[in-house]
Amino acid sequence: MAGSEIERVIQLLARLPGLGPRSARRAALHLLKKRDALLLPLADALATMGRDVKACSVCGNLDSQSPCAICADPKRDAGQICVVETVADLWALERSGVFKGRYHVLGGSLSALDGRGPADLNLDGLLARASDAREIIIATNATVEGQTTAHYITDRLRAASPAGLTVSRLAHGVPVGGELDYLDDGTLGAALKARRLL
Repeated sequence: MAGSEIERVIQLLARLPGLGPRSARRAALHLLKKRDALLLPLADALATMGRDVKACSVCGNLDSQSPCAICADPKRDAGQICVVETVADLWALERSGVFKGRYHVLGGSLSALDGRGPADLNLDGLLARASDAREIIIATNATVEGQTTAHYITDRLRAASPAGLTVSRLAHGVPVGGELDYLDDGTLGAALKARRLL
C-alpha cells in the first residue's frame, strides 16, 4: 500500500505510547499532507533534540544544558529534594507549579520481576546530595514497586545521612496503583502539600 520509506515511518510511529498501527498511519499521512508546515520542522526538531538533549549531571532531568535549568535556578530551594522514578514524573510535578525545590530522578523503581535492583537506580547520586539537604521528599509511584523503592531509599537515607535530615512521602492523595504522569495538577499539588514523614 505504501512505499518502504512511508512504511518505515509508520512502523516507528506505531512504537510510540498511545499509537497503534492505524493511528501511526493517520499521523504519517497527516505529516505528508503538511510537509512544509509540520513534517520538515518536526524532523528538524527531532534531529536537534537527539543531538542536544542529555541527562542532567546533578538530578537526571533531560535538558540541553547540564546542570539543567531547574538545578541551575538560584531561586529553587536546594535544601529540598523531591525523588521521582522518571523524568515524566518530574515533569508532572513541575506542571502542578507547587514544588519549588530541586529533584532527583532515580531512573526507575526496584523490581525483582524486571530484574531491577539498587545498582540499576541512581541511588549513589541521591545519597551524595542528601548531605546538603534538609528534606528529602519521596515521590515514587503508589505501586508495589514504588512503595518498595520508597522504603529502601528511606532505610538507606536514615543509615547514611545526618540526624537533621527529614524524609517525607507524598500524601495519600495519590491513588494506590496510580502513576504520577497520569494525575491531574490539583491532585498532585494537594498530595505534595500534605506529604507525611516516613
